Parts: sequence; structure tokens; C-alpha cells
Amino acid sequence: MRAALIWTINDFPAYGMLSSWSTHGKLACLYCMENYKAFTLTNRGKASFFYCHRCFLPLNHRYRKNRKDFFVVRVEKDVASPRLSGEELHDVVSEYGDIVFGLQSGKQKFPGFGLTHNWVKRSIFWELPYWKTNPLRHNLDIMHIEKNMFENIFNTVMDVKGKTNDNIKTRLDIALYCNRKNMELVYDESWVAKPKASFVLEKNAQLLIYKWLKSLRFSDGHASNISRLVNIEDCRLYGMKSHDCHVFMQTLIPLAFRDLLPKGIWDALTEISHFFKNICSSKLNVDHIERLQTNIIETLCKLEMIFPPSFFDSMEHLPYIYRSRQKLEDRSNIDGCIHLNG
Repeated sequence: MRAALIWTINDFPAYGMLSSWSTHGKLACLYCMENYKAFTLTNRGKASFFYCHRCFLPLNHRYRKNRKDFFVVRVEKDVASPRLSGEELHDVVSEYGDIVFGLQSGKQKFPGFGLTHNWVKRSIFWELPYWKTNPLRHNLDIMHIEKNMFENIFNTVMDVKGKTNDNIKTRLDIALYCNRKNMELVYDESWVAKPKASFVLEKNAQLLIYKWLKSLRFSDGHASNISRLVNIEDCRLYGMKSHDCHVFMQTLIPLAFRDLLPKGIWDALTEISHFFKNICSSKLNVDHIERLQTNIIETLCKLEMIFPPSFFDSMEHLPYIYRSRQKLEDRSNIDGCIHLNG
């Protein structure tokens, strides 16, 4: 019997292990690679992928010239970086040293690591003679992306203590990078006030959502009993699994926040929900794919106009990796595309 490895299916951290391109830091994006636009936030001290999406828009798109709602006074003139073919990528990784396994593999640092590349070793997969000719080498599992996206959105909108992306350090970064005077901290002699953000719900609205989730029932086989995961007293969700987040992201997000959030914010969250629902459809055509790849970039730009820079970590940057310049029958020609479960 003979076998061939077609591709891998994994979450984002596992992608770093299998591809040997580290998924940490400013060079975490597996699409942009060394042509990154990510930066380190001054106060939060984490890599932010805010201002990384407008370069994928058409050159005449109105968002490119917007100086107010994105990075302060900046106009986007760059275009998306070109993709490396399998042969080109093989030539790059061949310049690095021998394969190192075990605990020592993560301790070696090639020159330029974290500045011009994020390679930690040469993956053993490149030893396969056909690996560089594979149009697709790694898949990102969509349910892991949905889980991270859901947690980021829900915890921020519901102002979950310790998990929200809207805290004091975030507001300090907003004053540095954005033109959002209504979100800057207010100082007095003895105290500091944090004005309420438009994307954060009031306490009574939060309680209303938790009570609604507590009473929620699904048909058999559609989802687990989410009501068991709701703690109304603490106003938190506990033990959410990937499939629970999958259902919440695709079905419940538009319902939960309808009439509670401003229309512009609700529209953007509904669009990201519909995107995940659409790419999980059992049947897609070429026109549908082309609309999705255009709409997801605009949706991420809308989220940039709403949420602070700390909201945009590598997981919020991932959905646009799905975009492809190929036709539907050649859709696998994107290394790192999202794997569609089911």
C-alpha cells in the first residue's frame, strides 16, 4: 500500500508546529509573513493586527481614504502582498538549518527571527518530494477560529471582567492610535473615569441576555444545552465548547444583540456571523465565493471602526485569510485556507 499526505487540518497554534512558522508575535500571519503591518501596543504590550485589512480592499474603495475611523490620519495606499508558490516557499525554507525535534527545536533562533521571518526550523514535511507541488498544505479548522472570534466578541460586548478588550490600558492605546475622543479616559484630581463604549451593553441588557440564554432550548442534535453553562449571578458563561461557540457564532449572535446594540455595530456583528454560516454551507458556487471574499474584508474594516486596537489579535485577523483569487474548482490553491467541517 502507498499513501500520500494531502494536507493537515489543525487550529492556529498547531499550524505553527506543523509548518514551522511561529504563529506568535507581529509576524504571526501566515498570509502576510514578512510583509506584516502588525505592531505592538504601547500599553497592552501585545501584537495588534489593527490596520491590517484595508490593503486588501480595491484601490478605489472609500475606506482606504478614511483618516478618521481607522489609524489616526493614515491613508492606505498599499496593496496586498503576493502569495509565494510552493516552489518559492521551498527555496526559502531550504536556506535554514537541519530539522531539530524535541525541546531544543523551539530554542534555536535563526538570524532575523521576529524581524524578517518567523521560521523556527525546517519542517520535515518538506522532505516529501511532492510537498512543494501540493496546492494546499495546511488547513485551519473553522470551529477553532469561530470559538476564538466568539469569545473575543462576547466578552468585550458583555464587559466580562478579566476577559474584555476594553480596559484602562486599552483606552490609553486608543488615545495614541485612534481619533476617538469619546472613548478617551477622563481625568480628575483624584480619579480616572472610563466612558462607556458604544459596543458595551448596559448591565440590565447584559442580564437580559443571560436570562434569555438560560431559558433557551434547541432541537435534539442541534446543540448542547447551553442553558447549563449560564451563571446569571456571576453574569458569565462557563465551559463553552467549540461546537457551542460554533452555534452561537452562526445563529445566536444576531438574535442576542438585536435591538440592544446600535444598528451599525449590530450590522457588523451580523455580517461576521453570516460569513461563518455561509462558508460552512454544503454547497457554494463561484459567484458566492467571490462575494464572500469581498464582503469579509469590508466586514473586518467595519469592526476596526468599532472596536479598539487590542481587539484585533491574530485570531481576529484570520477570517480574511480565507479570501482567494482562484475559481471555485481551484479554491484549494490557498495555503492555510479555512477547513470546512462537515
